[in-house]
Amino acid sequence: MTSKQFDVVVIGAGPGGYIAAIRAAQLGFSVACIDEWQNSTGGPAPGGTCTNVGCIPSKVLLQSSENFDQAGHHFADHGIQVQGLAIDVAKMLARKDQVVKQNNDGILFLFKKNKVSFFHGRGAFAAGGGAGYTVTVSGAAAETLAARHVIVATGSSARALSGAPFDEDKILSNDGALRIQSVPKKLGLIGSGVIGLEVGSVWRRLGADVTVLEALPAFLGAVDEQIAREAHKAFTRQGLKIELGVKVGEIRSGKKGVSVAWTNARGEAQMLEVDKLIVSIGRVPNTVGLNAEAVGLKLDERGAILVDEQCKTNLPDVWAVGDVVRGPMLAHKAEEEGVAVAERIAGQHGHVNFNTIPWVIYTNPEIAWVGQTEQQLKAAGVTYKAGTFPFMANGRARAMGDTTGMVKMLADAATDEILGVHIVGPMASELIAECVVAMEFRASSEDIARICHAHPSLSEATREAALAVDKRTLNF
Repeated sequence: MTSKQFDVVVIGAGPGGYIAAIRAAQLGFSVACIDEWQNSTGGPAPGGTCTNVGCIPSKVLLQSSENFDQAGHHFADHGIQVQGLAIDVAKMLARKDQVVKQNNDGILFLFKKNKVSFFHGRGAFAAGGGAGYTVTVSGAAAETLAARHVIVATGSSARALSGAPFDEDKILSNDGALRIQSVPKKLGLIGSGVIGLEVGSVWRRLGADVTVLEALPAFLGAVDEQIAREAHKAFTRQGLKIELGVKVGEIRSGKKGVSVAWTNARGEAQMLEVDKLIVSIGRVPNTVGLNAEAVGLKLDERGAILVDEQCKTNLPDVWAVGDVVRGPMLAHKAEEEGVAVAERIAGQHGHVNFNTIPWVIYTNPEIAWVGQTEQQLKAAGVTYKAGTFPFMANGRARAMGDTTGMVKMLADAATDEILGVHIVGPMASELIAECVVAMEFRASSEDIARICHAHPSLSEATREAALAVDKRTLNF
């Protein structure tokens, strides 16, 4: 079979892959992108985990469930009376599928617009050497591609518990958790990570009795401790049952549901009986089937591709980005690496600042942060100042009826440079962007404190937190 020649071949069309392909094409390269995701009819569904079973569909369901929760519990405060409230889960899921398809189709349109050749199938290395690499595409229409540069962006998949494989019926990964056909009476969740909390929140709002079993002794260990405590209080008030420091034992799946034997932090044996069990204990890199051994591509003990700070692998002209390499498994991190690699191939100086990558948990309240936590600064011996401002003192939050949480800003005690910002509360996912920009430009807390913010707006809480660093808040 004759090989089709390209300057750059990208394996994977998730956020890192499709963005890398588009940027490389913008820079004048001939580019091919390979992806095997398919929709319900067998057609291509580029966008990876994020678009198909992660970021996008979870946010659709979060929005739907938030609307339902508002109608059932908060509309009355606004004088709005609702009678006969009900949820049509099938229609909610259909809307989710429609939004996913719109995003799939949008990526295919962007490929066409930027003259990126798309191949639907599984990409794998076949051969490589000094003159380039051969990559095969297996699927309905098999192809052989040749390229000088290869970018691997194959993403990650959910990690299963030993002895409890996913059946996506009763024991669910993020994929199955987004396709539950009716609201379960009792829902179990192993792991209190981002994906688990978001999906668990969806079904709790719709009426499920949700119990979270977390092995770690602390809730949201990666989050600033003060913010995590505030979030824990909010989730507990909502009815989410969170058990910390647990040890999960035998899991049995039967016709009626799933039973989970577990031991609490005091060493007491417990049993959890649920209709569905979501396992959210992390993700593993997708390198199975890549045929890395054919070209000598080095992987670590987790199966992740080994790269340097430039996303270069041990092979010349082979790069890797996103979840399949080191660093946080975040869609926007993958996108930034994809852009940077395309620009490096073009001889430019692509750059990714890991210190200013924002994190967001889209629960209610939302949780977002950038930079270092207070515990990290203490551990590093950094002298800092902290300022906090509660949303209960913010006029816009009061008008919205959503005053849970706070903004917390950490700044260097000597230079006042912002070292971290942590938010739990309404629209935290949007508010964090200002802080990312500020930190990227190495702004001080005084800079934000001196900038005029619109009134009334939630963003005023960010300014007030900056003022609080110098102990001069104006509204609290």
